[in-house]
Amino acid sequence: MMDNLHSISRDNTYMILAYDQGFEHGPTDFDDSNVDPYYVFDIARHGKFTAIACQPGIAEKYWHGDYKDTPLLVKLNGKTRLQSGDPVSRQHCSVRRAQELGASAVGYTIYLGSEHQQTMFQEFGSIVEQAHEMGLAAVCWMYPRGSNVDDEMATENIAYGARIAHELGADIVKVKDNGDEPGMHWAVRNAAQTDLVVAGGSKTDPETFLRNVERASNFGASGIAVGRNVWQSEKPLKITAGVRRILFDDMQAEEILDVMT
Repeated sequence: MMDNLHSISRDNTYMILAYDQGFEHGPTDFDDSNVDPYYVFDIARHGKFTAIACQPGIAEKYWHGDYKDTPLLVKLNGKTRLQSGDPVSRQHCSVRRAQELGASAVGYTIYLGSEHQQTMFQEFGSIVEQAHEMGLAAVCWMYPRGSNVDDEMATENIAYGARIAHELGADIVKVKDNGDEPGMHWAVRNAAQTDLVVAGGSKTDPETFLRNVERASNFGASGIAVGRNVWQSEKPLKITAGVRRILFDDMQAEEILDVMT
């Protein structure tokens, strides 16, 4: 494992704040507050996230001063919601640039089952090699999606993606949680020595979100990478505190919800 893998975790657990949605989804995810990267970087710092994930342009312009207290994970690829056909997300930032920006880790999305999956496998394999030579951790966003995938949330597909990320050399794989606790445990087993973190997903109510975090902890995930359920919240630091207590203090969602209400 890379030394910088420990710099984006605490006690081998990850609480990553994701802020790459502007590229992926467009302005529809934002309001007057969270459209401002400073607002989200403040949450990352004060919420004691173990890393913040963003595109290189955001990192270059905003990750300065006290914001550097939160380790940086730079996304090297991305696609827009305006793209048609089988999904493909090509590399647009070099590992070298990410390192020069101060990143401890780099991230890359693969769409397993897309007609273009082999291109993404090849790019990520090269990224892993370069990242490890530079002492950076390599994180794989792994989403089964495309014309060869009937159900992207099927346990078999999620576990398959976790295994491929492991065999490509990823230090961390980010997957979606389908709510099947035994099935997600099987995905963790397939990830083997690659740490598996769960995506926070679309905005939901605080109770559902915190129970999802607890379930992820129970089935053996190494943490979460969450965006909208924090920075779209009216009380982002309160939600963050709840997540932190589940991940690092072994508290149950029920206990936290009793305090929050």
